[in-house]
Amino acid sequence: MSLDALRDLMPAYAKDISLNLGSLASETVLNDQQKWGCFLASAHAVGVAPVVRAIEAQAATVLTPEAVNAARTAAAIMGMNNIYYRSLHLMKNQEYTTIPARLRMNILANPGVDKMDFELWSTAVSAINGCGACMDAHEGVLRKHGVPATHIQTALRIAAVVHAASRIAASEAALAG
Repeated sequence: MSLDALRDLMPAYAKDISLNLGSLASETVLNDQQKWGCFLASAHAVGVAPVVRAIEAQAATVLTPEAVNAARTAAAIMGMNNIYYRSLHLMKNQEYTTIPARLRMNILANPGVDKMDFELWSTAVSAINGCGACMDAHEGVLRKHGVPATHIQTALRIAAVVHAASRIAASEAALAG
């Protein structure tokens, strides 16, 4: 399945989501690796099969196997970190923030792609997973390294639209099933 096929799956009530998928696929603010890594990490973060398949197929035409793996890894590691750090952020008892996490996160040191690309993908996944602490941390690293706000905003837009497309695809599958 291609991104166009995914867009065709969007029902009439989700026309804006379909249009946004198309415009973001043509977006030039991010380079292809940054853009398709955001798409892929976001799709894996939500995990709705037809969306993952469509974006995997499209991303495979642009990304190296290492970048595909890194985007999947961003979704996986943020899936863990977003829950843990969001919990610490939301809990009133701050004692937990003083205790070492003791969670393996070795991939963060060498994600297999440009570190700033991985940070961008991690920001997108953190937005999907609703972890403000992680979004702030990753956005801070990106800004410290000179990544413009427009790049970060584009990653967030991709995350939002992939999330919406995934929820719609899941809802439509539930109605059909």
